[in-house]
Amino acid sequence: SPPQWLGVLQLLLLLLVDPPTTSTEDPAFPHLGDSSQPPPRACPWRCSCPRADTVDCAGLDLKVFPDNITKAVRHLSLQNNQLQELPYNKLSRLSGLQTLDLHSNLISSEGLPDEAFESLTQLEHFYVAHNKLTVAPQFLPRSLRVADLAANEVVEVFPLTFAEKPLLRSVYLHNNQLSNTGLPPNTFRGSEAITTLSLSSNQLSRLPPGLPASLEQLHLQDNLISKVPRGALSRQTQLRELYLQHNQLTDSGLDVTTFSKLHSLEYLDLSHNLLATVPAGLPRTLAVLHLGRNCIRQVDAARLRVARGLRYLLLQHNELGASGLPAGALQPLRSLHTLHLYGNRLQRVPPTMPRRLRALIMPHNRVAALGARDLASTRGLVELNLAYNHLASARVHPRAFRRLRTLRSLDLAGNQLSRLPAGLPTSLHELRLQHNHLRALEPEMLAGLDQLRELSLAHNQLRVGDIGPGTWHELQALQVLDLSHNELSFVPPDLPEALEELHLQGNRISHVGSEAFVSTPHLRALFLRTNRLHMTSISAEAFLGLVHLRMVDTADNPEQVLVQLPPTAPLQPRG
Repeated sequence: SPPQWLGVLQLLLLLLVDPPTTSTEDPAFPHLGDSSQPPPRACPWRCSCPRADTVDCAGLDLKVFPDNITKAVRHLSLQNNQLQELPYNKLSRLSGLQTLDLHSNLISSEGLPDEAFESLTQLEHFYVAHNKLTVAPQFLPRSLRVADLAANEVVEVFPLTFAEKPLLRSVYLHNNQLSNTGLPPNTFRGSEAITTLSLSSNQLSRLPPGLPASLEQLHLQDNLISKVPRGALSRQTQLRELYLQHNQLTDSGLDVTTFSKLHSLEYLDLSHNLLATVPAGLPRTLAVLHLGRNCIRQVDAARLRVARGLRYLLLQHNELGASGLPAGALQPLRSLHTLHLYGNRLQRVPPTMPRRLRALIMPHNRVAALGARDLASTRGLVELNLAYNHLASARVHPRAFRRLRTLRSLDLAGNQLSRLPAGLPTSLHELRLQHNHLRALEPEMLAGLDQLRELSLAHNQLRVGDIGPGTWHELQALQVLDLSHNELSFVPPDLPEALEELHLQGNRISHVGSEAFVSTPHLRALFLRTNRLHMTSISAEAFLGLVHLRMVDTADNPEQVLVQLPPTAPLQPRG
């Protein structure tokens, strides 16, 4: 049973909310009868009341609606509790509520009385996401601005749940169980201020009719939509973002008018559908078009020509083959910044691409050769990713990269290169060549790369004797060098002075001499795990002078190797 003082406290709090009309002196609580001092503001037990109009009872594992909530409350938070129902008589008396947060409770539709909302005529923000609602409340006040019913079990929305709400701007219904029959045609009638509507992760098979013309963001991803009815988006001229990914859209489910009236559309996501072609009727305003994970075999230049403002085109994981991107298909896209072609069947770099292209991302294709002029039309590239293709050194022309004078990142990992490509751009900051067949490093191939900061040569076949003298001299800015999983028997000498991170794990190193790191005074992290080191393999003087060294990883060697760092090093090594 509760202690006696709890009953006394509850009685006191009740008196503070609704004091008796006849004032009497009480020696125990003199302020109750003293008209010269205002009574202290009441607050429900365990809750906090940072302002006179705010009651915060969040995260208290409450199972019943708290008593003693002042009628003056405007903002009430009950989120992250275990409430199953809201008593009508307690909720309806809070007629001045503007914010009601019931997020993450156990409230069912039966536990949320419709009648209570009739008195909440000033309610603007209503949050009841992550509960157990099966139907939406039948009546919500006209004052509503934000309604969040996401992550419930809602199967039905009533005609007046969201209709006739002239101030309503945001509605969140994602992660429910709504089908088209659960959304009446007039669901949003008279609510023409809604800018954000989220219906993602439901069971809709087509676009709902009667969507507000005021929409700016429409989320319909993760449904069962196979068709957009003609005219379904004809009024949404202010729509800027449309999310239709992870549906069942086919070419026959769209037509030339589907998107043509969306004169403000900037972002369109149609990824993870069943499209075989680029949709027709794309708006001129489009900046991002996501078509990844479809069944597109060929890009029709005429369909892209209209969207001349396109900046990001994502076509990864389609079925684009040798003729999938005809010459000039992308050339009209004069503003194109990034082109994603990851995971197709392309056998060469697309010819005659837009001159303003800055990023070409096409790993996991079948590109086997790079000619002298294959990249001639993309002189402004900053990032080029050709990882995991079929490139062999003999088929990479010495002048393939000659025109790329602004290139900063080049990824050629996972190919069949036996030597470094010639003519690498001197502007490079990152060069990735892991998972190739490199057997030698020649200084002339790295000449001029004085801006290179990261170099990955992991998972090749390099030995120390195959690294030519002076190889590292040009790399004065190199900070990260990955030589892991090669065939090195000791630490390569004369490493770049600016080096901060050195990966040597997975080699054959059995000894680290006293002068191994004399050329790298700025070293911060060293990885030596999975080599052939023993307790006495590392010279005690090897790390002298490395005042920035914070971590040496020597795990998974034949014997446990303990490293004594200089006393000026701030952290101890792990190994």
